[in-house]
Amino acid sequence: MDSYQQAQSSSLQEGDVVYLFYRNPHTQNVASIQQASVMANPYEDGQLSIFLYDTYYPLSDEFVFFTSLEEAEALYNDYFGPTFE
Repeated sequence: MDSYQQAQSSSLQEGDVVYLFYRNPHTQNVASIQQASVMANPYEDGQLSIFLYDTYYPLSDEFVFFTSLEEAEALYNDYFGPTFE
């Protein structure tokens, strides 16, 4: 397996775009790559969050996210197989 450079939450700033894997909450065997924004956390002053599907998630290194769509797609293809031939 190739080595992928996951972004660290400490290197992100408000306004950055990240890409992460998102599992459909209704169909767990369906996953996709989603683009999300790094924004100020409206519930915690001075903290950042990931804004995805109208929800703020506290920014932490527990998320696997990438600053490059190409890196996210490469790791996605390793785990789930290619999305197209």
